[in-house]
Amino acid sequence: MTSAVVFGYGDVGVRCLATVLARGVGVPLVVTHEDDPAETLWYQSLAQFARDRDIEVMTAETSDATQITARVAALAPDFIFSFYYRRMLPQALLLLASRGALNMHGSLLPHFRGRAPINWAVLQGATETGATLHYMVAKPDAGAIVAQRAVPILPDDTALDVFRKVCSAAELVLHGALPRLINGAVEPVQQNLAAGSYFGARRPDDGIIDWSQSSRCIHNLVRAVAPPFPGARTEIDGHPARILRTLQAPQIAHHYARPVMFAHGERCYAECGDGHSLRLLSIEIDGAPVDPVMLARQLAKRPIDLPLRVKA
Repeated sequence: MTSAVVFGYGDVGVRCLATVLARGVGVPLVVTHEDDPAETLWYQSLAQFARDRDIEVMTAETSDATQITARVAALAPDFIFSFYYRRMLPQALLLLASRGALNMHGSLLPHFRGRAPINWAVLQGATETGATLHYMVAKPDAGAIVAQRAVPILPDDTALDVFRKVCSAAELVLHGALPRLINGAVEPVQQNLAAGSYFGARRPDDGIIDWSQSSRCIHNLVRAVAPPFPGARTEIDGHPARILRTLQAPQIAHHYARPVMFAHGERCYAECGDGHSLRLLSIEIDGAPVDPVMLARQLAKRPIDLPLRVKA
């Protein structure tokens, strides 16, 4: 039987492990992460999924790299798979898979290599992304491509909406590629890295709204960090606030020539740096949800200037 050690985490880890097992590959070991108690857990537990199937589980937080490498070496797997594992696998570990080590990346490589590819794709206004199965090499997300599948990013999709599509695409990519991998029939294609893009990890400051930007840029930021991610942050009348959902609005006959939150009827809007408006669908102020209708009634009496940028 073909064997594989799986490194992974979250929904992609669960769905891809399920696919590997369904294709008849033996998985003696899953390496994953301990859940962070400070993080909102909105995804499935790969550790629990594996334990329910009597698969040995190790975590990066309770076993050091030497222990993990030694265990993988003892198992001598045909393949190593990384399905949204949160750390780079060292070259010495990759070489332990006799038939190759492969990663599932949440973009259409070579585009959006690196960290948080779905969030970056939404932020950059991309109209499609996808899932790519590729061989792992020393450089992140740079190995030859085995298969990939595109998914659309619609104008109002949040990062979570896109993540769900990418999760399904990853399952389909892997399901189609596994028979060829097992039979040695893959013809991987080398990436042209110069034609793609690389992005690093996102920082807390990246979620702060700069209201001097265009309505499209701000809308993309709101979509990219909408819950379950931290949300786009600003201040409203001196109070900390999060803008959680927006819509690009038709031009409205209010022209303030500066970033301002205002009402039109019983709806809340923000005029952005380009003079175009966003409709504000979901807002939190001081950590509490705000009724947009009630806020619109207040704004009808006094529009509120929006800061260009607030401190983290």
